[in-house]
Amino acid sequence: MKCKILSESKGRIRVHAMVGSMSIQDADVLEFYLRAVEGVGKVKVFDRTCDAVIKYTCDRENVINSLAQFSFSDENAKALVPDHTGRKMSRYYQDRLVALVARRYAIRLLLPHNVRVALAAFGALKYVREGLAALRDRNINVAVLDGTAITVSLLRDDHDTAASVMFLLRVGELLEEWVRKKSVDDLAGMMALNVDKVWVIKDGKETLVPAFEVGEGDTVVVRTGNMIPLDGKVTGGEAMVNQAAMTGESMPVRKAEGSYVYGGTVVEEGECRFIVDKASGSGRYDRIVKMIEESEKLKSETEQRAANLADRLVPYSLAGTIISYILTRNVTTAMAFLMVDYSCALKLTMPLAVMSAMKESSEYSISVKGGKFLEAVAEADTIVFDKTGTLTHAQPTLAGIVAFGDNDADEMLRLAACLEEHYPHSIANAVVQAAKDKGLDHEERHTEVEYVVAHGITSKIDDKRASIGSYHFIFDDEGTVIEDSDREAFDSLPEEHSPLYLAIDGKLAAVLFIEDPLRENAGQVISKLRELGFANIVMMTGDSEKTASHIAKYAGVDKYIAEVLPEDKADFVRSQRAAGHKVVMIGDGVNDSPALSEADVGIAVNSGAAIAREIADITIEADDLEQLVILKKIADALTLRTKKDYKVIIGFNSLLIALGAMGIVQPQTSALMHNASTLLISVNNMRNLLEDEQ
Repeated sequence: MKCKILSESKGRIRVHAMVGSMSIQDADVLEFYLRAVEGVGKVKVFDRTCDAVIKYTCDRENVINSLAQFSFSDENAKALVPDHTGRKMSRYYQDRLVALVARRYAIRLLLPHNVRVALAAFGALKYVREGLAALRDRNINVAVLDGTAITVSLLRDDHDTAASVMFLLRVGELLEEWVRKKSVDDLAGMMALNVDKVWVIKDGKETLVPAFEVGEGDTVVVRTGNMIPLDGKVTGGEAMVNQAAMTGESMPVRKAEGSYVYGGTVVEEGECRFIVDKASGSGRYDRIVKMIEESEKLKSETEQRAANLADRLVPYSLAGTIISYILTRNVTTAMAFLMVDYSCALKLTMPLAVMSAMKESSEYSISVKGGKFLEAVAEADTIVFDKTGTLTHAQPTLAGIVAFGDNDADEMLRLAACLEEHYPHSIANAVVQAAKDKGLDHEERHTEVEYVVAHGITSKIDDKRASIGSYHFIFDDEGTVIEDSDREAFDSLPEEHSPLYLAIDGKLAAVLFIEDPLRENAGQVISKLRELGFANIVMMTGDSEKTASHIAKYAGVDKYIAEVLPEDKADFVRSQRAAGHKVVMIGDGVNDSPALSEADVGIAVNSGAAIAREIADITIEADDLEQLVILKKIADALTLRTKKDYKVIIGFNSLLIALGAMGIVQPQTSALMHNASTLLISVNNMRNLLEDEQ
């Protein structure tokens, strides 16, 4: 594609595509193509002007070459675009808003007075009907107030005021609908599939293939902790599947032969094989949207409180109107209470503030599934970390391997990788990567793999039982023995690393040592979190006391708990909440899922297990704990903003009512100032909360 550079600065370039025009679809293809370029950060494509703004950290030549190689007809580039990007929806509402404003001023400037009066009367019917319907249902709410204000204006032959009120109400309704739709669209996007590769049965063997290569009729295998990538019918196995993202069901659903599974759901326990019948997972987005729209997931307590307060204040506004008229016999004075109400500002500005905070979070690669979770983060006083993959690096490495008996170390590493690659977790990834680095190809030698949460994996290899996992699992649960000839070597194993034990046929075969170093900024992040209000900072791990003590000391946590099982983590979180604490839990593995569910806010690392991401309320990037500090700052700033909004809305509108009641401000002016203040607060609430962090 030919481009012209319009402007340029360090790490930022604005180009103009030398094409006749650019459709919405073309803009999406170019934007997502550029986002996929390594070293490119934020990208914004403007389809109307055919411009693109690109921020990058790579070499400038990489960006230029990528633009030169781009083609709108490139199928690989098109494949990068998700089903729903939000661009078409935003354009729809932008056009509607422009049309609404243009229509308003065209009517005022071009049509004669009599026609404007007729249009105002016709437009008022909708609001009068809604007000009467509310009264019929014995509800004195905002609809009653709006209908009364418009009716009184028309009866006073003040059609311009009635038309202005209706115009501003329509603008408010359109903006509120836009915000709501965008909220759902953003959240549905956050819940989109994050599956790169899939286990497919080919020629009787399990083969790991890219997800986009899977088609209808292929047989896919999914095991504990993994996400079901596509829709299909189960042909074998049995699994408990978490379908919360699709149906809202809180309990996992049993899936056996003949059952139907949906893309985006997660296997909590067991494994199943199914035949794909919808390669694209069609219908998933629509099902997610329906689930979200039928739930209260998006609404924070702040938004609900604002909506409830708005309705509760309506009777007082009506009472003020009646009392004012009785005392003054002046309709203009009484109109002050009708032209100014608190509901419009409260109901519009609060959702905007919350959604703006969620959008700002996403700019830092923090996905928040609902406003109420930001509110909970702001109120939390306790934060609980899982160690591996959170406080320590998300990509631990294999420090070494000691083989026992007559076993060969490389062969044991090959076998360990063969088992571990089925259950992606930071430790499993370390084993698989070590085998890859050594060039140890591991064909599937085992039969069915069984995963025991927080313990390990078992299978059959050459008709011998093979197990890999924790000390408790291998020696206590599996009853593994150590040969007398290996006892001395076993007792002298180093203790500074996390051990992973491999047993074959009931005998210890090897010990793999996982190097799990603390993140460089972990101590600094924990110190900042303490300054931001977390009074209790806890680390929990299944590792040994010695390993846990070492990490906890350098991390600077207030407390640590070692050698815990998943139920122990969940019990601890539950006990903290019972003691009156507001708890945030951070984890990345299958074994963290129960604790994530128990916490007021569950935060998952996005490189962790699918079930952890599914259950979590918030996800963060694996490589940067600093995001927790940013998240806390955004949550705190949102709380301050909404509190300030309450004071400004109540204070300013009360002042307008008082000035109107005293005859100082006319009703039309009050209505204009009221709606102008609402729009100003709304615009302010769409600004980023962390301006200093940008």
